[in-house]
Amino acid sequence: MFRTSDIVLIAVMVSAAAMTYKIKREAEEQRAQVHYLQAQIRTEEDTIDLLKADWSLLTQPARLQKLADIYKAQLNLEPVDGHQFVTLDDLPARPVTIEELTADGSGGAADAQPDQTITGAVR
Repeated sequence: MFRTSDIVLIAVMVSAAAMTYKIKREAEEQRAQVHYLQAQIRTEEDTIDLLKADWSLLTQPARLQKLADIYKAQLNLEPVDGHQFVTLDDLPARPVTIEELTADGSGGAADAQPDQTITGAVR
């Protein structure tokens, strides 16, 4: 009837079919996860766009001027006078920063190069 090799080959075929099914199921789960994350990213990008639009609306100079006029008395707002400006000598000394204290060499933080890392925050 069945030889040992036939039984072994049938077992190999069944295990290969089970493995294929398992891998296919895991791939479908991963694809569903990717689609979920892409939808979430789209939602976050839409939210960011909406917040940027709100910020633009809220910071319009005409709107801010109107609010300043309305709340002028409550906030004690006054126009800037020329005598309010001071020279650099009248300003208090700048406090020492941790960068200046920990900098090597005599130049301090002035010798350090600015960070040239480009981020996506500024366009």
